[in-house]
Amino acid sequence: MARVAVIGDGGWGTALGLILHRNGHDVRIWGPFPEGIRAIRERGENTDYLPGVPLPAGLHWTADRDEAVAGANVVVLASPTKFMRPVLESFRGRISRSALLVSVAKGFDAATHQRMTQVAESVLDCGPVAALSGPSFAGEVAEGAPTAVVVACRDHGVAVALQNVFNNRRFRIYTSDDPTGVELGGALKNVIAVAAGVCSGIGFGHSAQAALITRGLAEMTRLGVALGANAVTFAGLSGMGDLVLTCTSRLSRNYSVGERLGRGEKLDTILGGMKQVAEGIVNCGTARALSRETGVPAPIVEEVHALVNEGKEPHEAVESLLGRDPRPERDA
Repeated sequence: MARVAVIGDGGWGTALGLILHRNGHDVRIWGPFPEGIRAIRERGENTDYLPGVPLPAGLHWTADRDEAVAGANVVVLASPTKFMRPVLESFRGRISRSALLVSVAKGFDAATHQRMTQVAESVLDCGPVAALSGPSFAGEVAEGAPTAVVVACRDHGVAVALQNVFNNRRFRIYTSDDPTGVELGGALKNVIAVAAGVCSGIGFGHSAQAALITRGLAEMTRLGVALGANAVTFAGLSGMGDLVLTCTSRLSRNYSVGERLGRGEKLDTILGGMKQVAEGIVNCGTARALSRETGVPAPIVEEVHALVNEGKEPHEAVESLLGRDPRPERDA
């Protein structure tokens, strides 16, 4: 049995806390707001981020940082990417240096363009930090629906140890030695999912959506390889697997936001009614910056950025994509 600290009381942190609790581990989930933590304890439900899922009494909730990580030999980093750095700074010096750390957040640090494992390693002066990603909606995982994900680390022993902590008959864990590719797949697919939602919202059919997903995978792979990832990783669970899931379901926040944009709703209105973060909206600017820094074309990322940050109309964005010069598929 491991003692596990989950830093982040959102839907994904809660779902993983349930998985780990069912696996027999001692789990403590930390959230930043004492009143919110108190409400979860009293109701036995995380009504803000995972409504309808009963939480067992043995799952411990706290807003106290020291209590959360005391004695923890596994620490799960589950804060949204835009809050990850300040949250980790508040935990600096509190986490055991022998603990295994795994990031489950999918995105970039806007200021530095770092992946979340890089942020954790720099802020906490530790390493290596693993990354866990793959096709997994929090609600389905919490309810015990089966899926498979991948945990990646430069240190194979760390990946195997975390595989043993998380794996069960409904939550199958594979290992990888390519955290760069696993994290980039998880971050970039959110941007592509916004575009897939726009495609649906405009009213285009399944053929257009399939084409966009396929070209999105090519775009993710090109950019990922330029940033040091293994191309094969993008054909796996954290690449194609997560991309297909996120681009085809309204359970995906990124897809849903894109779909509403495609129907003509304004972004401020959409985001104003959401409690959870749509990471593709937050991270499309960084994805575009990485494309330009590496000189790797990312036309779908460019158009999502234009929609989100420059006020471009959805139909104009689609026309821009379709109006690109014809070229061989492998060169595109």
